[in-house]
Amino acid sequence: MTKTAERRPVAHPPVPPLPAPAPAGRRRRRLADQARAYGFLLGGLLCFALFSWYPAIRAVVISFQKYTPGSPPEWAGTANFTRVLHDPEFADAWRNTLVFTLLALLIGFAIPFVLALVLNELRHAKAFFRVVVYLPVMIPPVVSALLWKWFYDPGAGLANEALRLVHLPTSHWTNGTGTALVSLVLVATWANMGGTVLVYLAALQSIPGELYEAAELDGASLLQRVRHVTVPQTRFVILMLMLLQIIATMQVFTEPFVITGGGPENSTVTVLYLIYKYAFLYNDFGGACALSVMLLVLLGAFSALYLRLTRTEGDT
Repeated sequence: MTKTAERRPVAHPPVPPLPAPAPAGRRRRRLADQARAYGFLLGGLLCFALFSWYPAIRAVVISFQKYTPGSPPEWAGTANFTRVLHDPEFADAWRNTLVFTLLALLIGFAIPFVLALVLNELRHAKAFFRVVVYLPVMIPPVVSALLWKWFYDPGAGLANEALRLVHLPTSHWTNGTGTALVSLVLVATWANMGGTVLVYLAALQSIPGELYEAAELDGASLLQRVRHVTVPQTRFVILMLMLLQIIATMQVFTEPFVITGGGPENSTVTVLYLIYKYAFLYNDFGGACALSVMLLVLLGAFSALYLRLTRTEGDT
């Protein structure tokens, strides 16, 4: 006689209890925290909208208008762009701006990186030298430009006095058409490299020391360590700072305005300085906005292309 097997009940895992609803006071505090966070976010968005986005949109609108203060604007179509393109100073301004940007990359891009390498290798007085390097950034740009204007004075300026002291020929500096733009590049490099040096220094200090130790064990020299360890490890920072420097140098204004006034013979007239002349000397706000829109489109297109190329290279 066969016995039927007894069926044992299947054990199910215990069902976790449902979380108890949060007390009303906790929910109110959470909502208050979220409202406070969105309030701070809204304040920042309003500041951007009022002081950045609205002026940019307004400039685009004025670029298609005949606009003078005190009179109602009139629609002008592309007349402002046509007039700006036929201005004899237009080509000079763009040429000087592009040359300034190129010289700033050749002179002002390598110097901060080298200074960061030197500061990173120091063992004593690190804080002192960092302050010395960053000090020019804390000087107001106009004050810095005025100091360099006196430094470049062809008569009693400190630059020519130093050359006379070592029996070298003096220079016209900002008074010569061939040396004025290079002199302004040196001013801009000195005044703005402090922040770049600190960014590079922070990137260098984030590199693991084991990489340098392995390179030394393989017999790599100092230049080889910089080429095969330092540059690849700081590549993203280098590319981003290069983009920011190109955008900043394309908008140079303070040095030509304070030191040279666009001269001699329009050799230091930049795009931003020409915008200033249209707006405040010619009283032509339509032409100034048209030139601003051209600069905006150029920098936007260059930034998009630059980011696309660097992103593609990094993905591959």
